[in-house]
Amino acid sequence: MGPLAEDLKKRFTYAQYLTWDDDQRWELIDGIPYNMTPAPTTRHQRISSNLHLVISEFLRGKQCRPFYAPTDVVFDDHNVVQPDLLVVCDREKITDACIQGAPDVVVEILSPATGRKDRREKRVLYERFGVREYIVLDPLNETVERLVLSDGRYGQPDVFGWDETMTFHVFPELELKLWEVFEKERTEAVHERYPGYIAENR
Repeated sequence: MGPLAEDLKKRFTYAQYLTWDDDQRWELIDGIPYNMTPAPTTRHQRISSNLHLVISEFLRGKQCRPFYAPTDVVFDDHNVVQPDLLVVCDREKITDACIQGAPDVVVEILSPATGRKDRREKRVLYERFGVREYIVLDPLNETVERLVLSDGRYGQPDVFGWDETMTFHVFPELELKLWEVFEKERTEAVHERYPGYIAENR
């Protein structure tokens, strides 16, 4: 039986979360359950896969480890989430069952069902528990927002378009070609920035 059949005024715990049906994905934020169905779109999954491949290759042989959904991140007894992608550098946080504590990097890919929560409740949650870098990808507008923790707070996000290169704050040597993540043609970006360039330089 899922939590919606019970009294939603109560705060649910990680122990209760573990008893819920496996055919649905849930998250707990301050003890409130959030249903993550329906399943992500194929475009969402392609973007997630593209990004995971780049990060995994970069981290090969390094201390930090990448993970992708569904991987439980347990902040405390009332806060359990499944980010689309995450990176953990403290190996002691990695258990067989879940990640115990804040990842160093969290990536969420927006969808109609989760977009508001990702930008509001999850931003507050990640800030509170000390996620060093929070990346939000918007497949609809093909933009990326990068939030960096400073003195315990996230400031204004750095915003990138699909035709730009983004570096991670935690991994400044990792350059992310966003047009490859969004599966766009780079020549489109050049033409948009410099009208007539392609036609004149064929």
